[in-house]
This record gives sequence, structure tokens and C-alpha cells, in this order.
Amino acid sequence: VQLVESGGGFVQPGGSLKLSCVASGFIFDDYGVAWFRQVPGNEREGLSFIKTADGSTAYADAVKGRFVISSDNVKNTVYLQMNSLKPEDTALYFCAVDLLPLPPWNLTSRYDYWGQGTQVTVSS
Repeated sequence: VQLVESGGGFVQPGGSLKLSCVASGFIFDDYGVAWFRQVPGNEREGLSFIKTADGSTAYADAVKGRFVISSDNVKNTVYLQMNSLKPEDTALYFCAVDLLPLPPWNLTSRYDYWGQGTQVTVSS
């Protein structure tokens, strides 16, 4: 089982990036997939969640209205479209899979698999 994130990079404030999380070794069936981020010295922060069975989503207040999570179950891929990026969005972004998606979605301990992360830097 492997999760690989991509799409991170350097962007100016107000810009956009689209992150991808590709899963291999299992099929997106009825799982929960979330995006987290982490800044050195801080705890990992839950950003958004999607339940692959029905497409239901959840967002942290910090990103609601700016970020959009989506999934393509055929491609075993979950995306995070990030718009109106701010310098405080700078972090290492991770995707994670919960094999038994139950609330609360933003607890890191719920997740069974994690990717290695992709760096997002927002700066002028």
C-alpha cells in the first residue's frame, strides 16, 4: 500500500495549486481520505476530508471556501485544489487514508496510511 502526493511547489500569495494523492496497492472503495499539513514544530493539521463511497466532504475553517477536495475513484486519486493561497498556508502537505471512515475526521490517529508529503511554499 502506497500513497504518493504531488503538485506542491512555490506560489505567490493569491495563487493556486492542485495537489494529487495517488493510491496504489488498494482500491478506493469505501474509505476516508484526508489532507493534512504540518509546519515544523507544530502538530499535523487536518484540512479536508472526503468519503470515497459517496463523495461527502468536510473542511477545516482555515481553508473552507478556498480549498476543494475531490476524488477520482477510477484513478485511485484524491485532489486538493487550493485557491487564494496565503503565506500561512506554507507547509508540508500529506494525504492519508482511513479504512473505516468514522468521525471525527481530523484526528491523525484515525488514519491507517500516510504519504510522504509534498511541500507548498507561498511567498512573494
